Amino acid sequence: MAQKKVAVLGTGIIGAPVARHLRAHFAVRVWNRTRARVEPLAAHDGLEVCGTPAEAVAGADVVVTVLKDGPAVREAMAAAAPALAEGAVWVQLSTVGAEEIDELARLADAYGLVLYDAPVQGTKQPAENGALVVLASGPRTAGEPLELARLVFDAIGSRTVWVSGEPGAASRLKLALNSLVFALTHGAAECLALAEALGVDPALVVDAVAGGPLDSPFFQAKAAAIRAGDYSASFSVSNSVKDAELVVAAAESAGVAADVGAAGLARFRRAVGAGHGDKDMAASYLVAPAGAGRNPGAGD
Repeated sequence: MAQKKVAVLGTGIIGAPVARHLRAHFAVRVWNRTRARVEPLAAHDGLEVCGTPAEAVAGADVVVTVLKDGPAVREAMAAAAPALAEGAVWVQLSTVGAEEIDELARLADAYGLVLYDAPVQGTKQPAENGALVVLASGPRTAGEPLELARLVFDAIGSRTVWVSGEPGAASRLKLALNSLVFALTHGAAECLALAEALGVDPALVVDAVAGGPLDSPFFQAKAAAIRAGDYSASFSVSNSVKDAELVVAAAESAGVAADVGAAGLARFRRAVGAGHGDKDMAASYLVAPAGAGRNPGAGD
């Protein structure tokens, strides 16, 4: 294929490395609501920075959205609408939830776009390494839209898990997987906090888990961050609140008692209330002491 054009809307922790990796296959334009966050992509990576979503998508064969939530995606796409090309491929990477992805599918139809619902598993480091796991649903009929979508997925990810041919299924899978991510995060934080409170060196927890059935790279990464007191955000507590709310809402809608999910959401909210919203979700550890982050007299 001759080189195609891609517009990346949203250049945060995930979006910026996504844009960089797409250079392997596309001419890349980028837009971000906060201009200062996108300028390094022009200065250091040579990408074309645009002032508006419409400017970014003009003439683009592929539009990639990597924004905070559904409303942010809808707002950016509405701003881009006058310049969208009929039949362009829309790769939607943001975690937006079950109801919102259905609304975005209707929007894609209205704009004449081919939508691939493709939220990703992985945070800052996998994104920078081009090793995200892409959860994909969308048209799988052979042709240019599928070929373009696969070029995007191959550039940003280590593998693609195809869920179904209809947009929406991948976002629903992402909600289920996020429930596990949050349970693992809180579990690691609470385990280390409990060990310390009982007079046990948390390093012994990590040593006991290492190489056994409870071990995982995720556990090791979060445990290392907690022990080092390094809460540089790979995925922030504030974003965790947003995604945990989507998980709990989806569970309630589906008739599932998400007791662990609801408790984890309350814990993330306490962390935000204690001033940890911009820190990595491992900052769950910081509200482990009884009463930490609580507002006396107020519920979670």
